[in-house]
Parts: sequence; C-alpha cells; structure tokens
Amino acid sequence: MQSIENILSKEISITLEALYGQVVAPESLQLQATRKEFDGDITAVTFSLLKISRKSPEQTGEEVGAYLQAHVPFIDSYQVVKGFLNLKFGVDFWQERLKRIAAAPQWGQQEANGKSIMVEYSSPNTNKPLHLGHIRNNLLGWSVSKLLEANGYKVVKVNLVNDRGIHICKSMIAWQRFGHGETPESSGMKGDHLVGKYYVLFDKAYKSEIEELQESRGLSREEAEKEAPILFEAQEMLRRWEQGDRSTIQLWQMMNEWVYSGFDASYKRLGVSFDKIYYESQTYLLGKSLVQEGLNKGVLYRKEDGSVWCDLTGDGLDHKLLLRSDCTSVYMTQDLGTAQQRFEEFPSEEMIYVVGNEQNYHFQVLKLILKKIGFAWADAIYHLSYGMVELPHGKMKSREGTVVDADDLMEGMVQTAKETSKELGKLAEMPQKEQEKLFEMLGLGALKYFILKVDPKNTMLFDPQKSIDFNGNTGPFIQYTHARIQSVLRKAAEQGYTACVTDALLLDKEVALVKILNDYPERIREAGAAHAPSIIANYAFDLAKEFNHYYHEVSVLKEPDSQKLIQRLVLLEQIAKVLTHAMNILGITLPQRM
Repeated sequence: MQSIENILSKEISITLEALYGQVVAPESLQLQATRKEFDGDITAVTFSLLKISRKSPEQTGEEVGAYLQAHVPFIDSYQVVKGFLNLKFGVDFWQERLKRIAAAPQWGQQEANGKSIMVEYSSPNTNKPLHLGHIRNNLLGWSVSKLLEANGYKVVKVNLVNDRGIHICKSMIAWQRFGHGETPESSGMKGDHLVGKYYVLFDKAYKSEIEELQESRGLSREEAEKEAPILFEAQEMLRRWEQGDRSTIQLWQMMNEWVYSGFDASYKRLGVSFDKIYYESQTYLLGKSLVQEGLNKGVLYRKEDGSVWCDLTGDGLDHKLLLRSDCTSVYMTQDLGTAQQRFEEFPSEEMIYVVGNEQNYHFQVLKLILKKIGFAWADAIYHLSYGMVELPHGKMKSREGTVVDADDLMEGMVQTAKETSKELGKLAEMPQKEQEKLFEMLGLGALKYFILKVDPKNTMLFDPQKSIDFNGNTGPFIQYTHARIQSVLRKAAEQGYTACVTDALLLDKEVALVKILNDYPERIREAGAAHAPSIIANYAFDLAKEFNHYYHEVSVLKEPDSQKLIQRLVLLEQIAKVLTHAMNILGITLPQRM
C-alpha cells in the first residue's frame, strides 16, 4: 500500500502543474509530519516552490492549499503558517486506512527485495561467561537482524567465537596450576563460569608475581609485568598451540567444550541464535595467507624482527601490526581471513559487525587493509558501533571478576518480575505453571526492552529495578497493554461480537490511533536504514500509551451502538497485531493474559 506521503506528493505535483504550468517530480517535494502545536497531518514546505509560483511563501501555500481542498476528496482543511502548508485529512480517509491496515496480514512488513545482509554479533571469548555487555551485543545483533528481515532482506546471522589467543591460554595455565582436575560435573558449575573462574585466578596470580618481583629484585612495575613467570607460561602455551602440540590442543578442546555448552544454555534463555558460527582457530591461517598476499603485493612490509605491518600513515592513521615477530597472529589477522571466507560463502550487500565503540579504529583499519590487498567488497563492511553498558558503581572488568554475569542477570530479572507481579496481586487464579512462564516472559521482556529502547550509539546506564516497572516506557507496560487488549477481545467473542469496519464515525482518539498504526511501515524503514531497534521500541511505547489513554476514556464492550463496538474491536485487533510484530523485532514475547 502506498504511503500517505507518496499519495500526497502526486496530488501536489498535479496541483502545481495546474496552477503554475510546470511539472514538478513528486519525489522532489518536501513533506513532513505536522508539528503537534498545529492542526494538520502532513506539512508541505513551500519555499522550494517559489521559483515556479513567483509569489511569497504564504501566498503560494494559500493557492496550493485551496486547490487541494477543492480537488482532492481526502483533504479536509488546510492552514498556512509562513512557508509551511499544513494539510488535514478527513475522517473518511482514516476510516479507509483502518480498513486497509486490517486487510494486511502483517502490517509494516516489507516485501522481499532479493538482497542479502550478513550480521555478526556476540563474538565471545572462550575464557569467560557472557556478561551484561554481551547481552547488549546479542540483543542488538538479533534485533537488527529481525529489523532488516522486516525490511525485506534475507539476513544471515553469524557468530565469530574468539577461541584462541593469549587470553584463552591464561585460563588454561591457571587451570593447570590451580584446578586439580576440576570439571563442570565435579564443581556443579556451568562450563563457561568454571573457565571464567580460572581467568580471574590467572590475573590474581599475575599481580601477585609482579609484586613479588618488585620486592625481591627491585624491578619497576613495568619491568616486573614483562618478567612474571605465569605470563611467560601463557605465551609459551600460545606458541605450542600454533605449532599443533597435541597435549596443548587436547586441553584447549576440553575447556572450550565446557564453555560452548555454557554459551548454548545462555543463548537459549536469551532467545538468540545464529545461522553459522565461525571460529578464529579455523580462520587465522587464512588470515596469515592474506598477510602473505599483502607482502607479495607490496602493500605490507616486514620489519627486521620478522613482524609484519601495514603503513596507514597515508590514510591519516598509523602503522598496524599483523603478525608478531614469532609469527603468531593478532586479532586483525584472523578478522582478515574471516571476512574473506564469509564473503565467499555469503556474498552480501552489507556485512554488519555489531561491536562496541572501543573497536571503531579496528574496523576502520580492517576495511582499509582489505581494500589495499585488492578486495572491492570491503566497502560492504559496516561497523554497527554501540556504546557501553555501565552500572551505577562504574564499568565492568572481566579479569577482576567485577562483571554482571549474564546468567545471574537473567535469573535476577525473572525473580524481580515474580516479586513485582505478586505485589500487584493479579495472578492468584493463574495456574502455577502458567505463572512461571509469565515471569520468564516479563523478566526477559523487561531486560530486552530496557536495553533496546536506547539508541545503539549511546552509552547506557542499566537499572534493573526501573526496567521492570509496569508503568512508563518499559517492556512490561507494553506486555500488560497487549494482555489488556486480548482480554477485551476474548470477552467480545464470548458475547458474540465479530470485529468489522463499519460506517460508524471514528472518534478523534480513534483517528489518533489509526495515524500511529499508519506510521508503522515508515518507522520500520526508518529504523532499518539507521540500524536502530530503539526507533521500533519507542514507537511501540507510543502506541501502547495512546491506547491506554483511549481505553480509560472510551468504552468498548459497553458501547450501545453495535456498529461502533465492532469497529472498535477492529482497531484493538490492529493495535495488538502491530505491537506483536514490533516487539517480535525486539525478541520480546507478548502474553495473552496477565
């Protein structure tokens, strides 16, 4: 269905030709939503029309407005404010829009465009469990994927697991030193939590050795950091790993399997999944081959110590390390290999990397190096940079064990939802099993919404208590609104009513709701172009808020006029349909009853 803007642009183009004898392309006209303080639905900006009208902005607006009102049936009235022509549509127009929205199986969903986009998100290290920062990453990646699907793209969701490197070796060394054979089964811990425990123990041992070296040998802290024995052990383990040492590989495989099992459980509860998982251990060699290709082409250079670099000073950056002097790879090396493998497997219009803003430089360099090596598709790389999640007491640090664990957070949110719901005292008649499902739905809905309603670019402060509030801009508020609508629809069905658009005149508050519903496809397009699920989250809140105002002021089931009643049921059905579609993009389930 054509948007209102497209319909109106064509009508204004016809009007301009009739009034001034000149053809103006509809797409060149400037239209915008009318500001709330003025009466109107769409505002046309007249300043760009003065060359053809040869009149003042006000006079041009008056002439165009009068012609539209006389010749376009759905234009009810107009108002000129300086160079702005505010146009108001009649109630019949909005009634017809309601009918069309009701006829659309999935209002807002765009048709398939035949194009593919790849979205990479999560990208955890196998030396620690997922934490609050990972939750924002996973929710953002999943939601952007669903948003792009709503815009008609075929989306391939991928995960790159950082399963090798010095950080992985640190957990392995600590387990060898302090583990005494401990396993997830013997400890009763999730595998990712167990491995994360040893990552923290490595850091404690490392700091202890630094202090000992400073005291016993009088070394500076910088000198002691380089000579700590436990760090040497980790570095040597990395070299053995890259050389394929059997015992090192076996230990690595065992501990990684512990972590993968833990990750899978966390992903399942969070409601995210992937179409393909890549592993750095399988792509870093391809990255090394690309480094060699870059050397052969002369776009990379080797230093006397054997390390390989890329000179980016001509691009306003610095020199970037790609291979260490001992020939071990760095993050950039494996990212080069992974990017090439992905594009060969899934050629895409865009390759989106959902990664925090501390990696802005990294992705700038990645694109540059790939282009220098000769890959034109490097322009398809897009870094969806997002701000960090902070807590009231400051930033999180994994190696110091001060992170907010993802599993603990999810469980805590569900418990908070349980306590809050019971305080409201509305679940007494609901079976226990159904209550538990509802608490899970509310707790995770609150978590997801609180994180996704914030623009990705912004750093956010996470407050669990505020996120679970049943009033205000929260997930539970929207979930409760949907349950309220379903309750009305169930009662209407029990009373024998069937929803239907009639000739009953829409109230002003009903027109306001139809306008918000009508905006949904445009919000989908806008959010997709900006890679911003926050636009959809806040749209859903605005729709839910407007419905609740309507619900408290307008009777549905007690309306004596049956034609008005059954038309109101249509309106409620469409609000529920759009809320469900919008919240599905955010990965949030809406309950049928609360």
